[in-house]
Amino acid sequence: MIYLKNTPNYAGVTVYGDYLDFDQLYEALHTILRENEEGGPYEGARLRILGVCYDIRHALMGNREIEFVDNGLDRDKMRHLSIVGSDKNLYLSFKVLWPELLFVTIALNEFVKQYATNQAKSSYKPMEDFRNIWDPSIAHVKGFQAAIAKCIEETIPATSYSRIMRLMNTNYFNLYNYATQYLDELNCKFIDMDKTKRQKNITIMAKRIAEQGQKYQKVKRDVMEAAREYQCSMTNINSLVEYPEVIDW
Repeated sequence: MIYLKNTPNYAGVTVYGDYLDFDQLYEALHTILRENEEGGPYEGARLRILGVCYDIRHALMGNREIEFVDNGLDRDKMRHLSIVGSDKNLYLSFKVLWPELLFVTIALNEFVKQYATNQAKSSYKPMEDFRNIWDPSIAHVKGFQAAIAKCIEETIPATSYSRIMRLMNTNYFNLYNYATQYLDELNCKFIDMDKTKRQKNITIMAKRIAEQGQKYQKVKRDVMEAAREYQCSMTNINSLVEYPEVIDW
C-alpha cells in the first residue's frame, strides 16, 4: 500500500510503497498520460507528472531510499502460520516537494477525466461507465491521490482541510497551457522557508496553485511572450529561479 509521510523539515513528503505498488502506479500514470499528445496544450502538466514517474522508476531500480517496515507478523503469528521469514517488508521511497506534489494531485484530475472520456466514447457519465468504473489505471491513480489527501489531512489544521480539498477539486481549475514555471517559483520559495513556516504555508501553496491569481497570471504572460519571441513551446522557456544543490528536507 502506498502511503506518504512529511519529510523532517516539511519541505515535502516521502512516498512509500513496495515494488509492486510502485510498478503498478508507474504503469497506471503512463497509461493515463498516453491520451495526451506530446507538445500539446497540457504538455507542461504532463511533464510534471512524468517527473514523478521518473522518481518512481529510479526507486524501482534501487536508486532511491529503502526502508524496512513492520508487516504485522510477530513471532507468535509466524509460528502459528508455519512461516519462516522476516517480520519486516522492504519499502521503496522517494521525496517530492510540497508545491510540486499539490500541483500533480490537482493535474491528475484532468488527465483521469480525459482518459475516462476517451474510454467511454459518448457516455454521459464517463467515470461511471462500465469501461471505467473498474479500470485498474484509474483505480491506482485515484489510490495515489487518496494517499496524498490523507497526508494533507494529517498535516494541515482540520479547519483548513475541507476548504483546500474543495479548491483542489474545483471544476474552474484551468490546466490548459498551464505555465509550470510558476511551480518552480513556488518550489524555490518554499525551500527557502524554515520548518515552521513551511508547515503553515502548505495550504497557501495549494491556494495559489488552484486559484491561479495575479502572480500566476503575470508569470504566464511573461512565458507566453517569451515563447512567441523565440517561436517555441511554453515548456521550452526556462524559469528564472534556480534550485539549490542541497535541499533541507
